[in-house]
Amino acid sequence: MFLWGAATAAYQIEGAAEEDGRGPSVWDTFSREPGRTRDGHTGDIACDHYHRWPEDVALLADLGVNAYRFSLAWPRIQPAGSGPANPKGLDFYDRLVDALLAAGITPVPTLFHWDLPQALEDGGGWLARDTAHRFAEYAALAAERLADRVRMWITLNEPFVHMAYGYAIGVHAPGRALLVGALPAAHHQLLGHGLAVGALRAAGAGQVLITNNCTPVWSASDAEEDRAAARAYDILHNRLFNDPVLLGEYPDLSAYGVGRWDVVRDGDLDVIAAPLDGIGINYYNPTRIAAPSSDGLPFEEAAIPGYPTTAFGWPIVPDGLRELLVRLKDRYGEALPPVYVTENGCSQEDVPGPDGVVDDRGRIAFLERHVEAMERARREGVDVRGYFVWSLLDNFEWAEGYHQRFGLVHVDFTTQRRTPKASYAWFRDFLAARERSEH
Repeated sequence: MFLWGAATAAYQIEGAAEEDGRGPSVWDTFSREPGRTRDGHTGDIACDHYHRWPEDVALLADLGVNAYRFSLAWPRIQPAGSGPANPKGLDFYDRLVDALLAAGITPVPTLFHWDLPQALEDGGGWLARDTAHRFAEYAALAAERLADRVRMWITLNEPFVHMAYGYAIGVHAPGRALLVGALPAAHHQLLGHGLAVGALRAAGAGQVLITNNCTPVWSASDAEEDRAAARAYDILHNRLFNDPVLLGEYPDLSAYGVGRWDVVRDGDLDVIAAPLDGIGINYYNPTRIAAPSSDGLPFEEAAIPGYPTTAFGWPIVPDGLRELLVRLKDRYGEALPPVYVTENGCSQEDVPGPDGVVDDRGRIAFLERHVEAMERARREGVDVRGYFVWSLLDNFEWAEGYHQRFGLVHVDFTTQRRTPKASYAWFRDFLAARERSEH
């Protein structure tokens, strides 16, 4: 069965930051520091999904999706990142999973979507090897409660983005700006993934995946220095997180001054390369790379002219999704497991009209063309088995606070009123038409 779904993440929608035993996460700490997020916004309330989840499950059911990707909040389940589980935290996800199943919707939880318990960050966060072992323990606690009903699990969400934005340049939590000093966070996240795969399998979990954010990398020109920079960026963004999982080896990191990597111990790569049942791919746009104009990193991002952009300023390149998926097939061959597009979407300046309608026709065009690009990749031999729109709801968009709206459903963050947008109706009709054609 092909999975058609929508996606969210715990810190971005749940709120209830201090309720029922939830501990602080790095995003609670980061967003409360002045100047870290736009207008000082925090996820303290977000979409209040912790209290309004029945309404949100009803929206999913009416939408007609057969899967829902969400994330479990590690600090809600294990407030200090170690020790016994918090029963009330697990109870919340118990209720959510049961309601999804009752609605005929496959629950697809992600174990880690960037909300590391603050206590673990105080001990070094993902720069510390111990965090990988704590992650496996947390995975075991979650699976012990939910694996009897949850058949598909995702370990990590976008470890590249968490390493780069959280540890290398500091624009996301935990706000460290270490540049290449952030690289250990890549290995320890991947080690945590591998250890969690073992814990999930031991608890009887069905399918296990990892979700990587990937991008087609375009050289700014045919000049060799630009092409070399593009290769270096491709290694950092794509291959650093795909090669160890799929091939059991790291790519050449010499462009980043890494020869023998001290953080990698004997046996680590065997753990990281544990067989998977699929791989999640999040796609938003290609990346154009030029040779660096100053010392520092061995690349420099360049603008991509000639394409419309989202409210975020990201270029809209639907065929980039086809290009990315085909490149993955060509690069990894039989080592590439089934692929799930676990995030794809765009931000717009969505404002309800006088009649209350949110006419987001730009998002409809975006989704329509990206689904077509995914279908072209399938015709070119890529085994794609799912597509999840980011996102079900307008939500807390990390450092941008509540200023970037990705949702199929508009959220008034003052009243928490949910208003399905035109794109919600389009996706609902699209899914209904597909179901009719398949029967």
